[in-house]
Amino acid sequence: MSDQEESSIDIVREATRALAGRFSKDYWYEKDEKHEYPWECVRAFGEGGWLGIMFPEEYGGLGLGLQEAAVMMHEIARSGGMAGASAIHSYVFPPAPIVKYGSDEMKQKYLPKLATGEMLTCFAITEPTAGVDTSRITTRAEKVDGGWRINGQKVFISNAANAQRMVLLARTSPRDPEKPLRGMTMFFAEMGDAMTLREIPKLGRAAVDTNEVFIDNLFVADEDVIGEVGKGFHYIIDGLNPERICVAMEGIGIGRAALELGVEYAKNRVVFDRPIGQNQAVAHPLADSWIRLEAAELAAMKAAKLFDENKPCGSEAAVAKYLGAEAGFDACDRAFATLGGYAYAKEYHIERLWREVRLLRNAPFSQEMVRNFVSQNVLGLPRSY
Repeated sequence: MSDQEESSIDIVREATRALAGRFSKDYWYEKDEKHEYPWECVRAFGEGGWLGIMFPEEYGGLGLGLQEAAVMMHEIARSGGMAGASAIHSYVFPPAPIVKYGSDEMKQKYLPKLATGEMLTCFAITEPTAGVDTSRITTRAEKVDGGWRINGQKVFISNAANAQRMVLLARTSPRDPEKPLRGMTMFFAEMGDAMTLREIPKLGRAAVDTNEVFIDNLFVADEDVIGEVGKGFHYIIDGLNPERICVAMEGIGIGRAALELGVEYAKNRVVFDRPIGQNQAVAHPLADSWIRLEAAELAAMKAAKLFDENKPCGSEAAVAKYLGAEAGFDACDRAFATLGGYAYAKEYHIERLWREVRLLRNAPFSQEMVRNFVSQNVLGLPRSY
């Protein structure tokens, strides 16, 4: 890493840590309790230009790389848990296909608004019957005069209740068993009456909505097709690695937030005339989590550097996501154990972090699928599914 790269990463880390720190754990507790979208935090990052951190400068962005975006997401998660990370994440990553594959007119029209937070997007790929086999999505786009008519259903769509636009994947030609990943197209669809939302009650991250979306005769103009018709899956694959790397850093940030709470409690909680942190049964799990969080960050930043250098990073991104999710959850779980009964009380914040970080073992790339990826693509073992 050059001195210039290190400097920009350090500057971003310090600046976003200070900005995220303006929103206390009590702020996020309240948002979680009231199921309120964290607009104050989003607007603060928008005013600072951070939402367009990876957008080109000519379209209102900061023109920085994935390494800088990763440390920003770490600091947001360290302050605001998954609620904070998911809210900002939805500005940084869903527009990535527009940045790389959208027309110049599309970029000029939308990216400046996305960079400032004036416009919010959501990302709609997942469907109830397709699971991780994206080739089997059934949402269908039919060509009509001047655009496309889309019908179908999406599920687990974050931010849909507040978004103005949706990055939407739909089939534009039937599934070919010989080439199942072709024939899908990406659209930048306007939210409106053609979409019916049903919010999904869930374990954590109540401040950011998650929805089923029912699409009925939605019109999308030709000018809002992202890239070429039929190549949508390729565009998704291209964006998976940066998302996995930043999700890893989000898990690490949440883990560090929990670890700080656990360590502080272990120093100050006195039982049998001694702080409980003096006992190795308490101290060693916390120390082990610090070690694992450090190792996970090194893996994630290595992957981010490879991405910024336009080098292959699929395996490194998968490893980073795996380690970040594991280290983050274990740190939260050990902090939970350290606080004992008090961890169950919401005022201590551990239970919220514990609930939120558990998501990362499942999404956006489950730990089992990471193992499958490594087995097949790194070790050269036969495909198991």
